[in-house]
Amino acid sequence: MKERTLFLIDCQSFYASVEKAARPELKNRPVAIGDPERPAGIILAACPVAKAYGVTTAQRINEARVKCPDLVVIRPRMRMYIRISLLITKIYESYTDQVEPFSIDEQFLDVTGSLRHYGSVEELARNIQTRVQLSTGIWTRVGVGPSKILAKTATDNFAKQRPDGIFKLNYSNIEQELWPLPVSKMYMVAGRMTDHFMRMGLPTIGDVARLELGDFKQKMRREMGKQSDLKAEYYWQVARGIDPSAIKPGIRMKPQQSISHGKTLRASLYRSLEDIEVVLLELVIEVCRRARSYGVMGQVISVGAAETDGEKSRSFGRQATLSQPSSLTHEVAEAAGRLFRKHWSGLPVARLHISLDQLTSDETYQLTLFEDRPRAYSMERTLDGIKDRFGSDAILRASSLLEAGVARERAGQIGGHWI
Repeated sequence: MKERTLFLIDCQSFYASVEKAARPELKNRPVAIGDPERPAGIILAACPVAKAYGVTTAQRINEARVKCPDLVVIRPRMRMYIRISLLITKIYESYTDQVEPFSIDEQFLDVTGSLRHYGSVEELARNIQTRVQLSTGIWTRVGVGPSKILAKTATDNFAKQRPDGIFKLNYSNIEQELWPLPVSKMYMVAGRMTDHFMRMGLPTIGDVARLELGDFKQKMRREMGKQSDLKAEYYWQVARGIDPSAIKPGIRMKPQQSISHGKTLRASLYRSLEDIEVVLLELVIEVCRRARSYGVMGQVISVGAAETDGEKSRSFGRQATLSQPSSLTHEVAEAAGRLFRKHWSGLPVARLHISLDQLTSDETYQLTLFEDRPRAYSMERTLDGIKDRFGSDAILRASSLLEAGVARERAGQIGGHWI
């Protein structure tokens, strides 16, 4: 069987690179992504210029500014980063249909069938790098290998350190290039596992790879117990670059089945219907905005809530079918409000959840005699564009400025967590 040629392509300092590409005046400035209004927050990404000052990911912003007083800290725009990531995926798909996203800034490509159109692996890799950089302003690094694990290892340990950003790691040079590295450089080996390996007398990747599997299992059992056999087999294969798994294309293209949003609340603060409906509307706004960004609308609205007064607790989840598919905030909010009011027992609310289901394309939608729906959609999309560019809190409903509102808090978070 012909040996596969796989790429793992990584975008350098992805979030920071997107922002610097959008702001040419920052080209040579140290840039980091975080919340500039939260000095105790953490750095999500830093550009190479900032890294040269010692700024690192997960570092506190105030600590980073001590190392780099001129650091430009930019609030993250996650929707923009996702859109750029999808654009890069489309570029990769113009070279091969075997593309598997690994994270927002890393993707696997099987280019085995594409090489015949290029003089060499390096030529193909450079061609892709150039396309991505011209299209997005982002520099990419390419790890090349016959397996996913070797391609990933080639990127992380070698391509990122090379000026051309390209490195090949295969079974002919693995012993020379990979095995001398500290075992902490092995894929999926963090601090605690490194300590285990050191106690076993295995300080390098080669020390693991050169053992027979049975001998390695015995060492692992003595160190970690009889249940460690599967873990031992996994690390032994990683050290040797063994990984038969195939590229799984189409993950990005999986149809959206449902769009949902939820929020955990301090029940003591959400006792009145007036306060609860503020949060309910904010969740509907976010769900509808995401639906429009995906180009879909939903026929079914679901509302869920958890209630408690500290002694009694209950929860409910109910759904209703809309008269027509929609992603218009006022239409969905009206239905969600009716559902909640009908099934709420009156206890303080500790969690709210909204979802839009039975999704269809929003390219065509039902017109009505009593409302200009095209105008309503145009207005909603205009507001979406402003939020995408300037942040989710660039435009807020007046109700979100009330004490019960959580939209401003959510705008300062990623995935529901403070940055």
